[in-house]
Amino acid sequence: MNWLGVDVGGTFTDLVLLDKARGHLEVLKTPSTPHDQSEGILAGIRRLALAPDELEQIVHGTTVATNTALEGDGARLAVLATEGHRDVLVVGRGNRMAIYNIKAPPNRPLVPRSRCAEVRERLNVDGSVSVPLDEEGVAAIGRRFAAEGVEAVAVCFLHSYANPDHERRAAEILARHMPNAVITTSSDVLPEYREYERFSTTALNAYVAPRMRRYLGELRNRLKAAGVVAPLSIMTSNGGTLPAHRVESMPVLSMLSGPAAGVIAASYVGHAANFPDIITCDMGGTSTDVCLVRHGDFNMTTDGRVAAFPVKIRQIDINTVGAGGGSIAAVAGGFLTVGPRSAKAYPGPACFNRGGTEPTVTDANVALGRLGTEQLLGGEIRLDRPAALAATGRLGEALGLSADKMAEGILRIAVVSMAAAIKEVSVLRGIDPRDFALLSYGGAGPLQAAAIAEELGMRTVVVPPMPGNFSAFGLLVADVRRDFVRTRVATLDKLSAADVKVMLAGLIAEGERELSAAEFPVERRRYAATLDMRYSGQSFELSVPIDADQPDMAKIASAFETVYRTRYGGTTTAPIEIVSYRVAAWGLSEKPALPAVTASGLTLDGARLGERPVVFDGIAHPTPVFDRERLPTGQSVPGPAIVQEAGSSTVVPPDWTVEREAIGCLILRHVEGSAR
Repeated sequence: MNWLGVDVGGTFTDLVLLDKARGHLEVLKTPSTPHDQSEGILAGIRRLALAPDELEQIVHGTTVATNTALEGDGARLAVLATEGHRDVLVVGRGNRMAIYNIKAPPNRPLVPRSRCAEVRERLNVDGSVSVPLDEEGVAAIGRRFAAEGVEAVAVCFLHSYANPDHERRAAEILARHMPNAVITTSSDVLPEYREYERFSTTALNAYVAPRMRRYLGELRNRLKAAGVVAPLSIMTSNGGTLPAHRVESMPVLSMLSGPAAGVIAASYVGHAANFPDIITCDMGGTSTDVCLVRHGDFNMTTDGRVAAFPVKIRQIDINTVGAGGGSIAAVAGGFLTVGPRSAKAYPGPACFNRGGTEPTVTDANVALGRLGTEQLLGGEIRLDRPAALAATGRLGEALGLSADKMAEGILRIAVVSMAAAIKEVSVLRGIDPRDFALLSYGGAGPLQAAAIAEELGMRTVVVPPMPGNFSAFGLLVADVRRDFVRTRVATLDKLSAADVKVMLAGLIAEGERELSAAEFPVERRRYAATLDMRYSGQSFELSVPIDADQPDMAKIASAFETVYRTRYGGTTTAPIEIVSYRVAAWGLSEKPALPAVTASGLTLDGARLGERPVVFDGIAHPTPVFDRERLPTGQSVPGPAIVQEAGSSTVVPPDWTVEREAIGCLILRHVEGSAR
């Protein structure tokens, strides 16, 4: 039987097919279909020539929820709030997003004030009822929303994280009057404190839910019509997967679906290749995502954003910058800029010959000879080098530069932008990136990886197998994961170990129900507990791992002080508070092993495809081109060189070497003593 991972990006849809019986992996790229992602997925499945009954499982990384929020074409949304608090989403935190512009207008909220309704009810901070819910008022609001054509409602009451009863009762009443609408409660989406972030996350979930429901429903129908009955799972932002029907009601969980899958794959392959300390660099067609992985573990965060909207769900700590293969280069104010505007899949870069005329990062690579034109990109697109040269040349004329110098300038600015994103997750947190290897993937990642590493002083680059489809591979190695949270604020001197254990036990019980419903046996269930902690009087918390089975108050205090000292360099004598309790629940899946490279009969001469001129630092170097699959292991190849494969190419500049190791990773190393 076969497992299929499908990651839909802005330019290409990537598929990885695992034949479990043979341990064989097959990769495929096909152009994305932004108007309906399911079309690209079905096209890819047809090209794989699979019998429908041969598929056992499909795991999907999707950008539908993210694109809906970014493009502003979600549901007709309304919000039901506690009386007197209809403006929480309008006021927000009062932050000025354009920091030096005192006249900058505030961000537009997801829902207009006219569709923010108030109802009489009030809970105290401990969840006790101060004012009962006005059920007749809720019913009247439901009738009004129905008459106005509202498609989704976010129910957001004060302190509902401590007591969800009012929200759930209001949702029941609204559903009677609005049977076709999506009703979302903040206590289900994010049962923790901070009203603005909780309300925003809930509103965003409701906003994208109808479109996600339609998309997943249409995808299931198309798969069924094609004879595919394999269960469909969706990658979520925390690095785990969930059944599609669970994500339909909670699509906000999938906001970082594709990038999260790439980090999971990077951690898995980094461990297998003996590189536990890595910085990932996932460069696709539209953006680049970076993440720091230390000792095989990555950080989690609840401070995510989509556009201007906070998303406080637990997610992998990924930093994104608008620089990808399709990023457009332009002159603005006399300066060269690259991105965030993208050529996307259509019309695409100029070298795609689909009507695009503005130069992109991909055009620059083609113009310099770093990306060859012999192979069809994604199996379908013939790259046109004269078109790439013409596009970069036109922009170069505006700055008095030749096409080659313009192309190198485009790549230089893109590299600096991506290096800056990596500094945000390393240098700005007191971590030296030179202590890590750069693990680069995505269709465009290996083209720029050595240049990014050199910009940061990093000496080693790892290019994993199938880099162009790497996030799709991550879908196949990801476990099922759910995160549970409850806010209960108290200082340590007011709590006992038994109190902490009871809170965590309740969250673990929720995880047990979830994993039991997913039919995971007990031996394949895992749990990890963390506490959000701070010193009393502080506004924000740090995440502190603890032992859920044997919590010890002295050890909890010591663990917090260690985390705090690591982050800030010291501690204080203020009382320590626990703010929120968290449990991560995993259902451990089977993991496909990366097949070892069969080195017998492989030689450098046999791997050599030819030679072409490639420009580095203004000089065209005669550069050998190698077929990655035919490279022998354990033999170092000096740069300049190009290693070519389906879906990507790896650039090995002068002063670098490349070697293929046992599981197929390419290891690029900077030559010691060479000039930078």
